[in-house]
Amino acid sequence: MSMRHFLRLNDLSRDEILTLLHRAIALKALQRQGERYAPCGGRTLAMIFEKSSTRTRVSFEAGMTQLGGHALFLSPRDTQLGRGETIEDTARVLSRMVDMVMIRTFAHSNLERFAACSRVPVINGLSDDHHPCQLLADLMTALEHWGTLAGRTVAFIGDGANNMAHSWMEAATLLDFHLRIGTPDGYLPAPEIMAMAAGRVEIVHDARQAVQGADLVVTDVWTSMGQEEEATARHATLWPFQVNATLMAAAAPDTIFMHCLPAHRGEEVTAEVIDGARSLVWEEAENRLHAQKALMEFLFGLGPVAATHGG
Repeated sequence: MSMRHFLRLNDLSRDEILTLLHRAIALKALQRQGERYAPCGGRTLAMIFEKSSTRTRVSFEAGMTQLGGHALFLSPRDTQLGRGETIEDTARVLSRMVDMVMIRTFAHSNLERFAACSRVPVINGLSDDHHPCQLLADLMTALEHWGTLAGRTVAFIGDGANNMAHSWMEAATLLDFHLRIGTPDGYLPAPEIMAMAAGRVEIVHDARQAVQGADLVVTDVWTSMGQEEEATARHATLWPFQVNATLMAAAAPDTIFMHCLPAHRGEEVTAEVIDGARSLVWEEAENRLHAQKALMEFLFGLGPVAATHGG
């Protein structure tokens, strides 16, 4: 299989995503059965963190270890990037020494520049525009719960320009479900993402309208890293879009809830919802590990997912 990068969800085809999700479910079962599966012996994953994280670091590092490989944590102070070395030069050097690179950064263009000069697969651990690894975990969780995503309705509540909203939009176009984004005016998704998702995504400016008929309600923090100076204004504007018991009552009784974490209880979601019976947040968080193991296996050209697609 020729080298592939995973910078956004639509870097994979519909069939590849579905096969990868089913593979992630199988890898989860293997781990819970206590079976060792370590096809990545001798391989190294470099993890570059310009934005800090709990779930991204632990899931990638633990996942690579479980696959038999090794993971290196690199912050800006641990590399020459923090002293002005170009992204391109760092990519040229690192990709001669390691077998895969995961980057968690700000500008999505930085990922594209790195990938253009890399000899090894590059994974987007998060950028300001996209969070595709989180979507793999979310979609895996939904698939475990429902068995299929086709025909479902997902409501994303909050900042429509959020990287999670963008990745959910790509997921809707790939996997045949309807996405309704409940967001204030002025918090709309990027125009190019809107154009790509035409026909699959509906934008409304009322949270209650957004959740009506939804099978899944999703939200994210109101203020992402790098937006701290906007926190007060964001809180005031997004307050009517808090996911609380009243809002969930406007959805169907069996509607489920997800949040990519970290959560700010009392802001974008109340404790009653995130800790309630309809929340799948903890399964969703765990599934970062399994989905990313399946992704790394695929990008290395190993295992049944790669074999299905020419590896």
